[in-house]
Amino acid sequence: MLQTKPIGLFDSGVGGTSIWKEIHALLPYENTLYLADSKHAPYGTKSEDEIIALSIKNTEFLIKRKCKMIVVACNTATTNAISILREKFDVPIIGIEPAIKPAALQTKTGSIGILATKGTLSSALFHKAAAEFTKDISVVEIIGEGLVPLIENGKLNTPELTALLFKYTKPMVAASVDYLVLGCSHYPYLIPKLLTILPDNITIIDSGAAVARQTKSLLEKNDLLNISESKPELEFLTNSDTATLSKLLEEYKANITIRLGDF
Repeated sequence: MLQTKPIGLFDSGVGGTSIWKEIHALLPYENTLYLADSKHAPYGTKSEDEIIALSIKNTEFLIKRKCKMIVVACNTATTNAISILREKFDVPIIGIEPAIKPAALQTKTGSIGILATKGTLSSALFHKAAAEFTKDISVVEIIGEGLVPLIENGKLNTPELTALLFKYTKPMVAASVDYLVLGCSHYPYLIPKLLTILPDNITIIDSGAAVARQTKSLLEKNDLLNISESKPELEFLTNSDTATLSKLLEEYKANITIRLGDF
């Protein structure tokens, strides 16, 4: 039965698990298959052609595993490849974009910050969204160079990471931003550290909850929602070390399977 097939997710590594957590919280009975392409992380430093090729390869892998829907749990892959994936594959495909719109609508200072990868900030889709929603406000765009590799290696509480976050947020604080948009699915794992660095008046915003709501909506629209309440199969595949993935998913360890995969 198609409704019981898994939702497939992929990211350039472990970061998209922040999106998976939101989806699983909202749709606890859905079977899921998560692809962590850590071997090719980060996507944000690659060319558009490379990002598209990797996104196609990951999507093909998930479709071969009978996934009923694909969630591109990666900002860089979404902003560079989503339109091509939707043209090429005949399954519902959801992407993740920086939450520019809510930040732009809610700012009181007229200034917002966006922390993202080079691949996201330089994409046509990002520029289109930014142009649409930020006409009358100031936007501080910062490339978070070096952050994804540290997260991939489980170095969340290191002086190196803290130093980078101070460096990247300093221009935002100086520009009086009151919203910080996290434009990479890895970056929600930085929130605990960011909260110790940023002034209290800056609100951190990411796309995870919105992607989960969109996933549920699209499942319902396509009559793909799993109405079974049996224990779901929650599978995670990585083509690199499983240690960081295991650490980030520690609270789910009794219910998930993490395996090395060749993809």
